[in-house]
Amino acid sequence: MAGALLPPVQATWALFIATGSIVYLGIFLSRFTGEHFTDRSRPKNTFDTLFFLTVGMSLMVYAIAIPFFMVDYTSLPLTVGVLAGLMWLPVTWIIEHWVGIFRAVARTALVTVAWFLLPTQRFTVIPAVIVAVYAVTIIALERRWRARSSSPS
Repeated sequence: MAGALLPPVQATWALFIATGSIVYLGIFLSRFTGEHFTDRSRPKNTFDTLFFLTVGMSLMVYAIAIPFFMVDYTSLPLTVGVLAGLMWLPVTWIIEHWVGIFRAVARTALVTVAWFLLPTQRFTVIPAVIVAVYAVTIIALERRWRARSSSPS
């Protein structure tokens, strides 16, 4: 919505803020999926450590996104769209489910194609692509959670 309605400066701020906010949405939703991401009473494990390292990796790639953005502000949806999606590859290994590979590959391919095909709509189409891939991911993870919840332990 911001990309379609706001001038470029505000659209870039909205993209930075929305990208940073997604982790908080994930933490909130984890309460409803049984993951309880921020529950400090559960023991730490290797998977948690790997996940946090992948989040750190995604944050560090802003060292690529920000300078590119400073040269061409329309690069922001591409760089953030691809770079922030990288953490999903290790997630596949962590949760032993295909959705992470799907998420990373689909996001990278679709964002790149959209960036080239629709240069005047980058702040609108690329976020829409990312939201659509998130929707598929959420559905897949919900089905995984339901299947695991309904199966005997």
